[in-house]
Amino acid sequence: MGTNSISIALAFVCYLSGMVYVGWRYMKRNESATDFFLGGRSVGPWMTALSAEASDMSGWLLMGLPGVAYLTGMKEAFWTALGLIIGTYLNWLIVAKPLRKYTIHTNNAITIPEFFTNRFKDSSRIISLVSVVFILIFFTIYTASGFVACAKLFNSVFNMPYLFALLLGIAIILAYTLLGGYMAVCATDFIQGSLMFVALVLTGVIMVFALGGPADAVAAMSRFGEQFLNPFVSGPEDSFGTMEIISALAWGLGYFGMPHILVRFMSLRSNNEVKLSRRIAMVWVIIAFAAALLVGAFGKAFLLPLVLGSGNADTVFIQAIIKIYPAFIAGMFLCAILAAAMSSADSQLLVAASAFSRDIFQGFLKRGASEELTLRISRWTVAAVAVIAFFIALDPNSSIFGLVSYAWAGFGATFGPLVLLALFWRGITRNGALAGLICGGITVLIWKPLSGGIFEIYEILPGFLMCLIAAVIVSLCDRNKNAEMLAEFDSYRNLAD
Repeated sequence: MGTNSISIALAFVCYLSGMVYVGWRYMKRNESATDFFLGGRSVGPWMTALSAEASDMSGWLLMGLPGVAYLTGMKEAFWTALGLIIGTYLNWLIVAKPLRKYTIHTNNAITIPEFFTNRFKDSSRIISLVSVVFILIFFTIYTASGFVACAKLFNSVFNMPYLFALLLGIAIILAYTLLGGYMAVCATDFIQGSLMFVALVLTGVIMVFALGGPADAVAAMSRFGEQFLNPFVSGPEDSFGTMEIISALAWGLGYFGMPHILVRFMSLRSNNEVKLSRRIAMVWVIIAFAAALLVGAFGKAFLLPLVLGSGNADTVFIQAIIKIYPAFIAGMFLCAILAAAMSSADSQLLVAASAFSRDIFQGFLKRGASEELTLRISRWTVAAVAVIAFFIALDPNSSIFGLVSYAWAGFGATFGPLVLLALFWRGITRNGALAGLICGGITVLIWKPLSGGIFEIYEILPGFLMCLIAAVIVSLCDRNKNAEMLAEFDSYRNLAD
């Protein structure tokens, strides 16, 4: 191992040791399931905002999105980013405050399946069961994308065998997630979100000025075609048309159904802090997306004579960092990529564990189980999901962007419409919610493998519409209106913010 590799490795060791230390520090604060999964609903606005965005963006922001921009230019990457920015804003604006208020009002629900069960007065708990099944399916895929990002990072920087790099990344993520629970995840996400932001922005700016400044950088990109910097250009050979733009914008729908983001809203200590959190989150998101697009698109010219193929385009940010910075600083900024992968994987593992332990174990298998036993089952669930995600991530040619897009569609279509209907429509019923869950989730699972014609549209859009339509139609036809549920909804709507 050369001097540069040793310096980078030292930076990694310092960073990772700090993350595990945070998990250890928070371990003794977990006295109940509410502490482990929601931090006792005592998280402040800054930590909530940065934790939500860091866990949201994952490794695909620093690897997947720049990789798409590097290969195909701004068009797909820009419209996807725009859809996500709009979705982020709307989620904070219309969902955050009502969700926190309603989950407290419905017997202090701490998971989305538990909220659905309490909201729809589902004594059979079948909604909870179906919800958890879809959560485990899609979070396993989502978690695998984070593992792939970690493995590609270690593989690219240290030339580790992919399998060893994958195992190392998994071990690190599991260490502090199992130790510290939600507060450890939030604290590490706050640090990681800050690191991701600085690394992206600084690298993007340096790349532009290394190419001679904005004007020279744009001129340098002209050799690759106008589409690399102009998301609105079209031509006879342009394969990214109206349907593709709609698909890219539809990414924004996913936010309404993301359990690992929604849980951040539920953990806020006060509804009065939602506005500040929203502003912090939006500034972070807009600047981070702009920087990611710059890194990906301008990386085409900046890295020459190095040319990345489709199999390793995800590493454009890695290669730019190695080229720009001294070894130790490069190591710290490369930790931002690890941070991005870790901040999502830890959140996804924790939400999957909370869904299983609270809604399956306590709800079906062992009702009345103690808090201590529930926490133990939660930690075993984290390990089990990680093992399955490991097998999905074994392929070194896995696309980070592809894995994230599938999981994102699954959550957005399965839960998004139901969250909105549960919060804002008095008339939705238990049977309508169940029909929506099943139709949305199955549509995504069936739609994804198909191709050609209408099936080229991103599966989140048909899945979201099927969930919404099924829930509304069945609810309107359902004569079994629960009086207690209606009274509770009216009571919730009358609560002061």
